[in-house]
Amino acid sequence: MPPIRFNPVFDALPVTVFETMSRLARETGAINLGQGFPDDPGPEDVRAKAAEAALHGWSQYPPMMGLAGLREAAAAHYARWQGVSLDPEREVMVTSGATEALAGALLALVEPGDEVVLIQPMYDAYLPLALRAGATPRFVRLVPPDWRLDVDAIRAAVGPRTKAVVLNNPLNPAGAVYGREDLEALGAALEGSDAVLIADEVWEHVTFDGRAHVSALAIPALRDRTFKIGSAGKIFAMTGWKVGLVCAAPHLMRVLSRAHQFLTFTTPPSLQEAVAYGLGKDDAWFLDARAALGAKRDRFAAALRAAGFAPLASAGTYFLNLDIAPLGVTDDAAFCERLAREAGVAAIPVSAFYASDKVTTVARFCFAKHDATLDAAAARLAAFRF
Repeated sequence: MPPIRFNPVFDALPVTVFETMSRLARETGAINLGQGFPDDPGPEDVRAKAAEAALHGWSQYPPMMGLAGLREAAAAHYARWQGVSLDPEREVMVTSGATEALAGALLALVEPGDEVVLIQPMYDAYLPLALRAGATPRFVRLVPPDWRLDVDAIRAAVGPRTKAVVLNNPLNPAGAVYGREDLEALGAALEGSDAVLIADEVWEHVTFDGRAHVSALAIPALRDRTFKIGSAGKIFAMTGWKVGLVCAAPHLMRVLSRAHQFLTFTTPPSLQEAVAYGLGKDDAWFLDARAALGAKRDRFAAALRAAGFAPLASAGTYFLNLDIAPLGVTDDAAFCERLAREAGVAAIPVSAFYASDKVTTVARFCFAKHDATLDAAAARLAAFRF
């Protein structure tokens, strides 16, 4: 039998750094602050709604666009929290996770030879999904400590073949949050182009210090050229649920829905029922959840500073980054491997979030863990000798 030729986009991909570091944590007994998921199982009332719906609700195919109740709840939620007016019938769709929405948006937009602008550091799915759609990537590089959104570089990267610009806001792994002024500048930069903004806003409820998330859909210059992507898994800290919420103007949603129907087609109705319930929870629940995560961020950052490290600011997401350049470290991947093996703490090298011209002096830690876990990790790091 001759050798089987696989699609080179996937055949050439290594095992993700998240799986690599999680496996290393299991093998060594290291405290895993690498992969970004909380220790907590999530709000009990939302989980109870899912259980009730699984036992007593509809178990057959729900509508391809998603349950009407969830689409209406999403529209009401975004109107309340972000001032975005949406038609739940034509501008809201439910997907099986935010990554499916990203894949669908790229497949709906891109033809071979088109260009997609990717802002580094970036979620590791962006590049293979863009390549699989046939895109030529154009990279824009952001750098610590402030990870400023370089709108001039984005403008320079956008050309006549640009079909999409992908923006993660709040930005994983940097913990940066981009506000109205940044987004308005981005809208001005895209003026005159045919580029669609794929706004990955999954961390929209994980912002700190009183920051309010500004959606790209709230910017007039971006309203009709944006796919807004949200994640119930991030909103409710239940990352395994994989329920995505995508919002867009009708002319964009029409084509995205065609891609969706031949990807997953639909999403478990019991989870949709529970997410619809959850989106209607009192404002206090969402604010309390942010405050609790913010307190964990502050606790871990203070412990790192006391141990002599230099954590960078984190305005959102579950992540705190450590500047390892003052330690004389120039290879964050080797540093993180050594940290897991010798210090007993697993982290993620931020260079893994770049495809080119990598930043190699930053390590990412997830602080969405029990206080005792964070304290134990900080103690191990304080005892580690470089």
